[in-house]
Order: sequence, then structure tokens, then C-alpha cells
Amino acid sequence: MLEIIGYIAAIGMGLSLGLIGGGGSILTVPILVYLFHIDPVLATAYSLFIVGATSLFGSFSHIKLGNIHWRTAFVFGVPSIISVFLTRMYLVPAIPNPIFTVAGHEVSKATGLLVLFAVIMLAASYSMIRKQKKAAEADIDEVKYNYPLILSEGAIVGVVTGLVGAGGGFLIIPALVLLAKLPMKKAVGTSLMIIAAKSLIGFMGDLRGDDVIDWKFMLIFTAIAVVGIFTGSYLSSKISNDKLKPVFGWFVLVMGIYILLKETVFK
Repeated sequence: MLEIIGYIAAIGMGLSLGLIGGGGSILTVPILVYLFHIDPVLATAYSLFIVGATSLFGSFSHIKLGNIHWRTAFVFGVPSIISVFLTRMYLVPAIPNPIFTVAGHEVSKATGLLVLFAVIMLAASYSMIRKQKKAAEADIDEVKYNYPLILSEGAIVGVVTGLVGAGGGFLIIPALVLLAKLPMKKAVGTSLMIIAAKSLIGFMGDLRGDDVIDWKFMLIFTAIAVVGIFTGSYLSSKISNDKLKPVFGWFVLVMGIYILLKETVFK
């Protein structure tokens, strides 16, 4: 029964990516951990593949519409890709298990990653719930970069993605709008391409033979999520993002609080 709910949730994850260009990927790890009972550390690796492949398929329609600014994708994506690969290859394996002991209670690596994930969810929910000023639709040929900020943001997002397995669209899209001055539609399309590249390359950092990858399960889950992202992309022209984002933000907030309480108070 939980697996059926999990596959339905996979469609919801894809829908969110298609509708608002982010957010859905942050649900992938909780779905894998709590509905499919996958180890949290392994779930972050699975999430990278699922999110990356789903975003790649979702970006195809944006390529046709000319909604990807390739120079921005390169400037932001390169430091992000490097940092996510190094994080998965070296940082995550280097995290001790248990991480530390508090009052005689050990905090495991899995618990630590889930708590970090919950905190990221709370930050993501805030960015979705709060009202944002509409960015001016500037001429795309006149994009001017704040290179130090956008390179730093790309590297930071890569580390976050590597640690918790979330695509980071809720961090990427504001950065592209504010730092690269991209119009919202271009930011969404460019974000999906960046998420696809860094997530899939980050997943390659896990292919060291330490964990057994269930490829059949990942491909089935991804295929269902892809159906969701295509459906979301189609519906995006009919449903206002301004109305969807706050609703999804409240859902992410509740999920973040649930994970935080479950892993700390009620464990």
C-alpha cells in the first residue's frame, strides 16, 4: 500500500517540477525513505538520479520554446557540477557514523542527513510561501552577471545538492532572477537544465561499488515522475504559478516539521 502511495507521490513530484520549475525534487528523499523504506544515505543518491533524469526530460520543452539561456547555465552550472560531484565522491563518505553523541545518544549519519534535509525544506517552504516581487522582463541579450556572487551561489547549491539529494531549484531560480537578471520563464527553463546536469553528474560520484543500486526501481520511479513533469509542463500554461507556489510551500513546511520531529523528538 505504501509503495502505491509512493508511486502516486512520484507523479506529484514531477508535477511540481513541471509547474513551478522546482520544489518537487525536495520531496523525493522523504518519499524514498518513508514510503519505500530506503536507507536515507542511499536515498540521497537515488534522488540525484531521479531528479536529474526527470529534469532533463522536463527541459526538452523549454529548449523548443527557447527558454534556456545557455551562457547562464554554463556560468552557474560549472561550479555547481564540480562541487556536487566532489561532495558525493569525498564529503558524504567522509562523514562519520555516528556523527556525534549527545547525552549518551548517538546521532547517526542517516539521522544527521535527514535533519539537515528537514532544515533545507523549511528554508524552501519560506521561499515559496512569501510573496515575491515580479521581476522585470529585461532584454535577454542584455544580461549582466555578478560573477563572484553567481559562481559562489552555484558552488553552494552544488554542496547542498550533494549532501541531501535535492535539485535546489528553490535556490537556483531566485539566484538566476536576482543575480543573472533572467526573466522568470527563462529562469525556470535554465534551472531545469542546471538541475539535470549537476544531479546526474553528482550521482556518478556514488558509482563506486559501495552500494547496490536498484536500477529497475529507479527507472520505474523516474518514468512515473517524467509523466508528472510532462503533465505539469502542459498545465503550467493554464494554472498560475503565483497561486500554486504558496500551497506547495505550506505542504513542504508541514513535511519538514514532520521529518524534524520524527528524527529528533519521536525517534
